[in-house]
Amino acid sequence: MAAQRRHLVRDFNRYITCSMCRGYLIKPTAVTECLHTFCKSCIVQHFEESNECPECGIQVHETNPLEMLRLDKTLEEIIFKLVPGLREKEEQQEIEFWRKNKSRANGEEGPRPKRIRLSEEDDEKDDEQGGDYHRSDPQIAICLDCLRNNSQSGESIVKVCGLMKKFIRCSTRVTVGTIKKFLCVKLKLPSSYEARTQSFISIIIYLSFFTFFSLHVKNSVTHWFI
Repeated sequence: MAAQRRHLVRDFNRYITCSMCRGYLIKPTAVTECLHTFCKSCIVQHFEESNECPECGIQVHETNPLEMLRLDKTLEEIIFKLVPGLREKEEQQEIEFWRKNKSRANGEEGPRPKRIRLSEEDDEKDDEQGGDYHRSDPQIAICLDCLRNNSQSGESIVKVCGLMKKFIRCSTRVTVGTIKKFLCVKLKLPSSYEARTQSFISIIIYLSFFTFFSLHVKNSVTHWFI
């Protein structure tokens, strides 16, 4: 029977340590663009000053790199099992932190830090629960102009009126999907029309009839072909 090979924790250190703080990964968080993993607190603090990965230097996101972060619960459990006492130590440090920051005036705990949004799903949940809808984000002005095409023979055309207010203001984090939903609601389009998105110089949203919107953001133009 072959002898079992024993491994020491230090044999795995390069896989379970953070390259930023040089400690064990606490709440390991992966950058989806390059899959490098860091402590959650380390990478969040880094992205407050830069939008590049500290490991490989690629640009994670142009405006909000926090959207490209994902917690790795599986790796977290592996680390806790590899390093004896690490879980208990972290829980104790968290208790001590809140105890030290306890309000001396009324004996209540101080405000908990704002939860970092790591995905669009979190944003949607916050909105449903009465969030701020990103009103504190940098805002951009958008003009939605209705441009009509001549109908071709044999095509069924759905008449679409222009928007009563063609100017809107929204967060710089607005997505194509959000604009699409906004147009569908404002134009009262039937729910049976399914949209698909393509990107080539302009971003085009197709439906089954032929009118299109031109989306102007500063000097760039995005066409909404409906």
